[in-house]
Parts: sequence; C-alpha cells; structure tokens
Amino acid sequence: MYGRYSRDLQHFAGEEARRLKKLAKLRKQEDKLRSQLFELEQNRCTRLHSLSAWTSQCIMDRLAKDWIFLTVCAIIMALISFFMDEGIRISYAVRFWLYNDVAGDLFTKYLAWVILPVFLVVFTAGFVNHLAPQAAGSGIPEMKTILRGVHLKNYLSFKTLVAKVLGLTLVLGSGMPLGKEGPYVHIASIVAALLSKLATPFRKIYQNESRNTEMLAAACALGLGTCFAAPIGAVLFSIEVTTSYFAVRNYWRGFFGCVIGAAAVRLIAIWFQGADTVTAIYPTHIATEFPFDSRELIFFALTGALCGLLGASFVWIHRHYVLFIRSSQLLNKFLKKHLLIYPAIISLIISTLTFPLGSGQFLGSELSSEEQLTELFSNFTWTRTDHNVEEAHIVSHWTTKYSNVFGNLICYTLFHFFFSIIGSTMALPHGMFIPALKIGSGFGRLIGEFVAWMLPQGVRYGGCMSPIMPAAYALVGAAAFSGSVTHSLCVAVVVFEISGQIAFVVPVLVAVLVANAVASMLQPSMYESVIMIKKLPYLPDLLYTNSNLYGKCVEDFMVRDVKYIWQNMSYLQLKEVLRLNKKLRSLPLVDSKENMILLGSLQRSELVKLIEEQVGRERRMQTAQIWREEELKEEQSQRRPSRFEVIVTKDELTKQRSTDD
Repeated sequence: MYGRYSRDLQHFAGEEARRLKKLAKLRKQEDKLRSQLFELEQNRCTRLHSLSAWTSQCIMDRLAKDWIFLTVCAIIMALISFFMDEGIRISYAVRFWLYNDVAGDLFTKYLAWVILPVFLVVFTAGFVNHLAPQAAGSGIPEMKTILRGVHLKNYLSFKTLVAKVLGLTLVLGSGMPLGKEGPYVHIASIVAALLSKLATPFRKIYQNESRNTEMLAAACALGLGTCFAAPIGAVLFSIEVTTSYFAVRNYWRGFFGCVIGAAAVRLIAIWFQGADTVTAIYPTHIATEFPFDSRELIFFALTGALCGLLGASFVWIHRHYVLFIRSSQLLNKFLKKHLLIYPAIISLIISTLTFPLGSGQFLGSELSSEEQLTELFSNFTWTRTDHNVEEAHIVSHWTTKYSNVFGNLICYTLFHFFFSIIGSTMALPHGMFIPALKIGSGFGRLIGEFVAWMLPQGVRYGGCMSPIMPAAYALVGAAAFSGSVTHSLCVAVVVFEISGQIAFVVPVLVAVLVANAVASMLQPSMYESVIMIKKLPYLPDLLYTNSNLYGKCVEDFMVRDVKYIWQNMSYLQLKEVLRLNKKLRSLPLVDSKENMILLGSLQRSELVKLIEEQVGRERRMQTAQIWREEELKEEQSQRRPSRFEVIVTKDELTKQRSTDD
C-alpha cells in the first residue's frame, strides 16, 4: 500500500507547499499595504508625539553626562545662594526698619531689636527638629564620614535640603554670630545626590557607589565655590578637608563645577543685585607697588603663632563646653524635654549684647557680617586723625565716646570668639568659617593698628618709608585663624579670592603655615572635634605629635582570650558561656574548637532567645507533655489480660439457642 500511493502523496505535498507559499506571499503584500494605509491615516499629532519622545530620550541621555550634570548642579546652587542671600537681606532690612523707624523710646527699640531674632531662632529650631534633625549643624563632619564610605540615614534627603536651606536663611537673617560655609557644602552634596537619583534611569553608572562618591566630592567643592565665589580655594578645600585620599580623575569635576558656580553667582549679582561688574566679595584696595617690608614678616609670623594658639583654644573650649552640657544629666534631661528653651535663651542673650544702644556699640552691631568684614579690610589706619568723610564714617562704627579703636576691636574679637562657640551648640544649621574669618580679621586688625600706632611713619628700608597697612594684618589674621581652626592651607587661597588681593601671598602663607603648625600640635581640627563629639564612625588620621602610636602593633592591644561559640556545642555549654560573659553583646561563631574557622557572629539576644526556645521552661513543659502521652500509649499497647475471664460453656450455648427458637 505505501509503495502504491507514494508518488501521488509526493505530488500532493508539492502542490500544497506551493499553494501555502503563494498564500503567504499574498498575505505579506496585504499586510504591507494595510500598514501603508495605516501610516497614511496616522495623524500629525501622533507623529509629533513619537518625534518628541525620541528627542527627549536623546536629550536626557546627553544631559546625564558629567559636565552637564555639574553645570545643572552649579546653576541650582547659584540660584539657592541668590534666594538665601535675598532672604537674609530682607531679614536684616526688617530688623533695622523695626529698630529705626517703628520703635520710639529705648525700651521699644530694645524689643524691636530682640524680638525678631528670637522668633526666627526659635522657629528654626522647632522646624528643623520636626522636619529633619539631620539638618542641624555644619554638615562637613558628616560629609567627611559619608565620603569615607559610611551611610548616614537621611543626611542626603530632600527633607534635609528644605530644612537646611530655610533654617540657614532664618538663622543668618537673625544676626547670630554663625556662618554658612559648612551648610553650603552639605546643601550642594544633597543637590548632587538628588540629581544622581534623577539621572539613574538614563545612565545606570549613577547607581555605582564609587561614581556617587566622586560626585559628592565635586559637590563639596561646588558648595564652597558658590558660597564665596572662590573656585580655586574651593577645589583645594575639597581635596584637603573633606577627603583623606583624593582621586586625581575627580579634579576636573571639582574645578569645572566651582568655576560654573562662582561665575553664576557673580553674574546673578550683576543682573539682580545691582553690582557693577565681577569683583571680590570683600575688596581691600591695597596698593601693590610696595605692599610690605620684609622685616614685617616677623610680625606676620607672630600673628600666625598667636592665631594658632587662639584656634587651638577655640576648638578645645568648644568641645569641652559641648561635653559639659551632655555630661550634666539634669541639664541634658531638661533640654531634651524643652527643646526650644535653650535656643530662646541663647538668642535672647546674644541679641541683648548686640543691642546698638547698649553693649552693641562696642561690637559694630549696626553692620551686617559682610559689612563688618569689608570695613575690617579697609585700607587706612583707624588710629589716624586726618580722615576724610568716608573714612570717618567707617571709624565711627568702631569707636565710641567711652572707648577707642583698640577697646572696640578687643570686645569684638572676644564676643565672636565665645559666642560663636555658644551659638554653635544650638540645634540649628550653621557654619564656623565666617565666624573664624571675623575673629581672625578682628584680631589681625588689632595687631595691625597696634603696629601702626607704634610705628606711625612706617618702616624705613633703602632710603624710603614703607607704611604699615593694618588691612594686611587683618587679611593675615583671617587666614591664619581660619587655618588653625580647620587645619587647612586652602583658606589662604580662599582669602586671596574673596579679597581680590594677591600682593600678600608670602605673609599670608607664612602666617597660615605657622598657625597650622601650632594648632596641629595642640588640638585636632574643628571638624574632627565635632566627629569625636558626635561619635561618628570615622577613622581619623594619626597626629604627627603622637609618635609612639606609630610603633604600636596589633598584638599590643589585641584581646587574646576571645570568648567564642562553635557549631556543634551543646546547649549546656552555650548557656555556660553566656552566664560567664554577661557583658558581651555578640559572640563569634567558629567551625570547631580545633579548626577555629570564623563563620560569623551572633548577637547575645538571639542566643538567649534560642536557649529559651530549645531548653527553656516552655520547651521543657512541651517535652514533658510529649513524654506523658508516649507513656500512656505504651501502657495501653502493653496491657495484660485479666485472670478472671468469662467463658461461655456448651450447655449455656445450647440453652440460649433453644430460647431463641
């Protein structure tokens, strides 16, 4: 049968294949024609939608590039800086309006001067504590910890950004002796972290932890660059302060972001704040033909040494003051229960001391922080008597009928020295760099005015007289004290950029080096001190003065009698180990007592829970119940027959059958 119809089947299969092939070809042509007709019927809006989707995808892919990322971050930071400066300016304007125009007598002027700062500080303390407590403080110690690879919860969140920006604006607008450099670094880091999350869907590289760390390091430089419009010093700051080991490939990112941010800040000042051109923030106008005499380097070095001692004292007093508050159980308990009492008291005291008709007349309190620094850098001697109208107006802020220039500068320096420490203990966003600049510039101006008073004609050198410039000493003091507090040399470059003065490179660098040498021998930096106070998981560098530590080996401080548990130990042995070591919170788990291969560690609470589950009272009761049930079953299965059994006899059986019948 199969051989008979094989040829016919083959012919049929061939025809069927040709028919299916032709049918498939026709269907393909019909599908093509149908798709063409569908495309013809497709409206213009749909085409534009697909075109826009393709265009947006291409644009977002380009925007995820590093230089675009840094540009966007820099522009955002410049806008944030502009709005914050405007908010601070408005707060100052409202305060002086209440003081000058609204209030009449002495008491109402005092209330007008005090009530707004106290309200702003108390509101900021409550707002920050409710929204994001992580926004309190500087932010640089936390960023140093994060850049070391430690994850701090919610320190780079959007809530922290809002609390930091609004809180810092209100705090600086209240006139507290605090700064903004540290919070700017924190804000820029948060902006970079949030932008990285937005860029992740377009470039998966932003999910990489190493790339995020590099962007955070660049953001730290960007924050300082937008704060002072000092790109070079900001990059050096990110290298020197925020990280211990800086990746060279990240250098261009920091520089690029800082330049864009600084340029944006200065351009916004020209467009919206009425600035004439791009100038220094605190101009000095010091003549550069013969700026200083070489013999003045002795005075500059002495200024650096004194600033080093003051900087180390500043860090020591700050740390011990904070530790005193924390160690006092009664005070600590009261402050935790009444969070707003401490900020209210401190702000009230500071506002009272800065009251212009009271002790504030010795502190230049009628000036803002920027105006104070600008006048401290003014290029003329305050102790002279032949001042013009503009110079006399500046000197009037630093003299009273009760005191001269020296007394006011001493009061100004001491006030900011101590109350910057006290104010920084409030749970508010704040920085310490601008207070350090003010303390250093006030102290340097004091030394410069004293030298100018001692040498009114200047220093004779080569047949000509070199006048003493107190503004140069103010610059040197500002850089030296800031460097001694932060243990960094980049502050010298920052001072050059914010003052627009490059003629005093050698004096400033000499003073900063001397101040750093003195301060580093006595105390850690302010940032490391805060890390120690907050007990952040940060491994500090060894100080060069502690040379004995470099000879220490692990065996000198290792624990030799290590308590451990092994894999096949009994519950009795485990219970005995826990009983003998009640202070241990965790125990290492090894393979066996012979191999001692570490498998991991177990918490004491988990081990106690395990013992309770396995050999505890409840477990013993369950085991006893099981044993009891097993005994009952065994008794039932092994029950013996009774000796008295009823057996039916044959006669009884026959009788029973007959009865049934």
